[in-house]
Amino acid sequence: MSSVKTERVLVVPTELFHRLGYFQGFCDEVDRYLGELFDERHISFRPRAEVEQDPGFKQLIPYVILRHTAADGTQQVFQYTRGRGQGEGRLHSKRSVGIGGHISDADVDGDGSTYDEGMRRELDEEVAIDSPYTQQCVGLINDDQTDVGRVHLGVVHLFDLDGPKVSPREPDITECGFRPVDELLADLSGFETWSRICLEALFGRSEK
Repeated sequence: MSSVKTERVLVVPTELFHRLGYFQGFCDEVDRYLGELFDERHISFRPRAEVEQDPGFKQLIPYVILRHTAADGTQQVFQYTRGRGQGEGRLHSKRSVGIGGHISDADVDGDGSTYDEGMRRELDEEVAIDSPYTQQCVGLINDDQTDVGRVHLGVVHLFDLDGPKVSPREPDITECGFRPVDELLADLSGFETWSRICLEALFGRSEK
């Protein structure tokens, strides 16, 4: 039996998301959502194979964007191409600026919150960050226009690194490295939908 079939992942009822305030795309009102979304009264762990096909639940996914600002003020973002060994088959061969994945019931026994433990685990599994950094939660992503998006809700974290020192730990993170934001915005066609949404929302209007 595959790990996808046996894994139990963190979800919230889609109805709760709608009640808090439905949106399509990117929303930066994190305080409006996170307290309720992470409330133990609302979260549960359900078999991933079931909820991947059930729009009645949203799987909460940390989506970490790694940014470095060069000495000349140019913003650079870590980007990569997803190989076929990564878990979500519908995203294979897509370019991405997001690191992260499902929060599972195996993350419950950590020292911090289950969500924070899962985010740290996903980061440690996928990349090595060899630079000091600060982090902030900057928004949420919802995309009900794709099969993947209908059953997921992204929580976007922006990590600001002192230096562009990130290397992949998984062989399926390929063609990776930091690229200027303007260069990424000029060619969004190969990116997965969540990455396009984030790049345009965070960097498209003006550099922050």
